[in-house]
Amino acid sequence: MRMLLHVCCGPCSVFPVKQLQEEYPEYEIAGYFYNPNIHPYKEFVKRLDTLKAFAEKIGLNSLIIDESYTLEEFLLEALQAPGGRCTHCYDLRMRQTARYAKEHGFDCFSTTLLVSPYQQHDLIKAAAEKAATAEGVSFFYLDFRTGWQEGVKISRELEMYRQPYCGCVFSERDRYYKPRKGQS
Repeated sequence: MRMLLHVCCGPCSVFPVKQLQEEYPEYEIAGYFYNPNIHPYKEFVKRLDTLKAFAEKIGLNSLIIDESYTLEEFLLEALQAPGGRCTHCYDLRMRQTARYAKEHGFDCFSTTLLVSPYQQHDLIKAAAEKAATAEGVSFFYLDFRTGWQEGVKISRELEMYRQPYCGCVFSERDRYYKPRKGQS
């Protein structure tokens, strides 16, 4: 059986890959990096380089990388998305992952986004289920959040680059911009 695992970054892939390899040895897991939401481009490259180094270190033999950086398209769509920017972001990445899985003969797909307690878990799951139905490929659901701390610990031990925000320019703003008193 073949699983396509959408990976947002190296640190978030630590626990999901470990759990899948240990508990589901019957699956051949391929990592899939598709994240046109990440801003700025230097951050995109840092996350991708960290993921490549981690995949090599643990022997993740198959890492598929979509290096397209369609920032303008992502921003325009995110700003106009009826469900908000996060819903659009999850829908976009899960739809592309499901499409790739179907087109390349994978039995199912999943995502490392399901590891973070800071992500909107229910929206991710809904986006993946919707994409699975639309593309005709199974979504393999596991709540990886139970291993969040373990993944953080391992990624720190491996001295991996750990990003300080989700990825998009909006999350960067939310993380760092604090209006000064008297500003609105």
